[in-house]
Amino acid sequence: MKRIAITGAAGLVGQNLVPRLKARGYSIVAFDKHPENTQILRELHPDIEVVEADLARPGAWADRLAGVDTLVILQAQIGGLDEAEFVRNNVTATEHLIAAARSHAIGYVVQISSSVVNSRADDFYTRTKTAQEKLFAAVDIPHVVLRPTLMFGWFDRKHLGWLRRFMDRVPVFPIPGDGRFVRQPLYAGDFAAIIASAIETRITGTYDISGLTPIDYGDLIRLIKDVTKARARIVHIPYRLFWLLLWAYAKVNSNPPFTTRQLEALVIPETFPVIDWPGIFAVPETPLRKAIEETYLDERYAEITLSF
Repeated sequence: MKRIAITGAAGLVGQNLVPRLKARGYSIVAFDKHPENTQILRELHPDIEVVEADLARPGAWADRLAGVDTLVILQAQIGGLDEAEFVRNNVTATEHLIAAARSHAIGYVVQISSSVVNSRADDFYTRTKTAQEKLFAAVDIPHVVLRPTLMFGWFDRKHLGWLRRFMDRVPVFPIPGDGRFVRQPLYAGDFAAIIASAIETRITGTYDISGLTPIDYGDLIRLIKDVTKARARIVHIPYRLFWLLLWAYAKVNSNPPFTTRQLEALVIPETFPVIDWPGIFAVPETPLRKAIEETYLDERYAEITLSF
């Protein structure tokens, strides 16, 4: 039985990956620093080892990597207003993990990067994910780098998951501008299966894992509303007004779920590389509507909300 270590295991991808790896018979040690979300992971999976630790700080957590066959590096700072937090979680923690992986002779690493390294956006997330990838240029451990696009799935606390819950709390749901911003949403269930495939085949290299069904942001929101039967009325508001509302909200919330920088990245007219990942990783794509239904109508996980 191979032992798999997963960092950032209590987040969106980790919470989707753990049950799928368990189903394949792997032994798991899961790392995360978020107390509330780590507790949710423990309650859902009492049969795995869960370590609550800040990987940006050297500590005894590194000893728990002894006997690990594969390391999956998932931890990431995605949103927020403090650049230092992005550096700590995306760069410093990764440096510590690479050192620990070498120390414990881990045989294979899966590094989760992001499609933003190919983006024209210039923000804290893009800069630090690019820096994180560069760290692996000097890593001699066999590894694969996966660059997913915008993800959704069980336990999505940001992005589409937050927007879906917002629909239930307000009578009017705003969309900036005309909403014609092409997105390539990737189902976290498919991405978890891709990670599992990489673990089993030990594929190496860098792969852009984009959603295969491009869709305008406005149409994606309407699809979620149709599937969930949310009552909020969708309205379009000027981009500038939307930006100002987010800016004002950030003045009273130090950790907003959606920031002006993310809005600026949202409206950039760009698409990301598409490869035949179903063929490369032997993982069929889940049709977009079916994936939305599995995400928001699943009786086991749809109502579980992670904390920010």
